[in-house]
Order: sequence, then structure tokens, then C-alpha cells
Amino acid sequence: MFEDSPPSVSHRKKKPLSRRGVLGAAGAVAAGAALTPVVFAATDSDTPTTGAEPGTTPETFPATRTAAATGTDSLTFAASYVAVRWTGAPDGAGIRFPDGTWQPLTAGCATVEDGGTALVAAGAATSYEVKAPAGAQRVRSLAIDCADGPGRTFRVPSQPTRMRGVRYLSRPAWGADESKRYKDGKVNSPEQYFPLQTITVHHTATPNADPDPAATVRSIYEFHAITNDWGDIGYHFLIDEAGVIYEGRYSGDDGFPAFDPDGNLVTAFHTVGFNSGNLGIALLGTLDDQGPTHAAKRSLTRLIKVIARFKGLDPQANTTFVNPVNGVTKDVPVISGHRDWLQTECPGQTMYDLLTEVRTAAAR
Repeated sequence: MFEDSPPSVSHRKKKPLSRRGVLGAAGAVAAGAALTPVVFAATDSDTPTTGAEPGTTPETFPATRTAAATGTDSLTFAASYVAVRWTGAPDGAGIRFPDGTWQPLTAGCATVEDGGTALVAAGAATSYEVKAPAGAQRVRSLAIDCADGPGRTFRVPSQPTRMRGVRYLSRPAWGADESKRYKDGKVNSPEQYFPLQTITVHHTATPNADPDPAATVRSIYEFHAITNDWGDIGYHFLIDEAGVIYEGRYSGDDGFPAFDPDGNLVTAFHTVGFNSGNLGIALLGTLDDQGPTHAAKRSLTRLIKVIARFKGLDPQANTTFVNPVNGVTKDVPVISGHRDWLQTECPGQTMYDLLTEVRTAAAR
């Protein structure tokens, strides 16, 4: 877990759920708009529910399927992604799919303190091999399919959900299996809340022109919550190329994503060492050599604008971030890129170069 992860104390009462999945072996902004209650629990079974919750509609999503492969052993399904995690040197790992060559494993956006981790597009592969760095330990890999598994029914809000006028998909609306937040019958990463200081922009380093972005969000959730053992998806919000905004890290049942009723930000897992009080927004795709789509950039700007106004932040200012857990400080822009905090290519050079434009537009 990240060094600024707070003590395991929860401020929310939750119903116990069994944890599903294990590690493998190896819109426009409308000021003052009404808030719609948005957080409803996923069903505990893989069959449709019979009891309706007011304001919700049953919707079926493919259940996440995962499996580990050793060498060229075949999987029982076609994998969309492979998640890998190891302890040791962060560089030197590789992966090979059938009829392919070894490709290096790079962290992309995700970073860990004690080794390396990667989420790799598998292109419907049914087998793969992983090569660990010399001396690496606890190598775990997991094939993930979030598109073609058996149906699992969720109670999804019947009406569009909005945060101060900005429309987004709540966790049930993209198929978040809430049981993945639990480990051994307890919440793996209990929610903690701190005043918002900064907003950090990321890219997910997943393929562009994604035909099924909701499935990719579910794969990232599996990767972060289970493979990396963070207990949830690492970002507060994600945005796909069509400009659709997805609610990320669970923040409670009050109907307002990312924040508690007092306006404090739930700690997520997107910038190691600087998570508490730092809101993370991830654009789906790889933005090194190309920028976000117009729709994605527009949604990013709107989301930053409404959050900045809500919390009284100046999008064009610089600040000294003070970690509320350990007192570590960092001079950063209020609206930063991941690389402003750590040595990483995230959010991609092209997206990073656009942040000045985003800050200016968000301040209008």
C-alpha cells in the first residue's frame, strides 16, 4: 500500500460482502443543479434480482473473469488484458503472447514502491508468458476478461447522474463489483477523507480507439483492486474518448462522488506518496504522441472547473502540497500532471503539453 495510506479506520457503515477474485499465481455545467443519489450496491449473485430499489433499473454486465497462465498453458477465455505485479527491480520484466516477440513491461501510470506492475492489452490472447527481472520475487500475473463473461445484474440509477450539473456514470452504471473492495470479509482499503488541495491528470496507457471503454474501466479496477492489492480503482474519475465520465474510487453512499458529506476528498491510489488530498482524473488511452479527443478534453475541463469552483481552487495557481498524513511537501501546480509528482511519462507528453490550455479554460 502507498506510504501515505492512512490508518485502517472507516467512517462509513457497510454491509459485509465476500471478495470475488484472487491474485493469480505468477453535459454542460449547470450551476446549482440538483444532485441525484447515485450509489447503489451491486447484487451479490450472478442472476437477476427480483426486488426493485426505488429509482433504479436492473442492468446486466459481463462478470469479470480472471485466470493465471503458466508458460503456454491455454486459458479458458480470450483475455483483454494481463495484469502483472512483482517485487524487486522495477525494470527488466517482459511479456510474450502467441506468435509474438517479447515486449517490455512498463508501469504506464500505475506505480508501486517495492517493485513493478503493468497492465498490458492482450488482444484476445488465450495464453501468454511472463519474464521477470533478475532476482524478482512474488511474481503474479492475471489474465482479465471484462467483456464476455457471464451476465451479472446491478441496480443502476434510472435517471442520469450528475455532480453539480456534470453528467457521469456511477459505479453501478459501469459494472463495478463492490465485493472486490473486500478482503477476508473486511474492506481492504477503508475510506479516509482529507481537504482537497490539488487535482492530478493521468492517462491510463491503454489502447486508443477503445471499442469497449467500460470493460477497460472494469479491467483497471481488477488490476488496481486485486492485482495491486489497493482495494479499489486508483482514480477518483476516469474519462473515455467519447467524453463519458466514470465515477472511480468509492467514497460512500451519500450520492456525491469522490467526497464525503463534509466536502472532504476520499483518499485514492493514483500518485504514490501524495494521495491524501489529491484528486486523480485519468483519461482512457495513451496520450504520448496524440492528444485526447475533443470530447474527452471538454469533459476533463468541465470536471476540473466544477470541482475547482466547489472547493475554491484556482486552476491556474501553484501551491505547496502538504501531505496530511506524513507532512511531506511538494511544490506543484494546483492542476498538475502525474509527472509533476514522480518520475513517470504519465499523462503522456501531448496531454501534459495541453495542461496549460486546460487550466486556462477551467478558470473561466
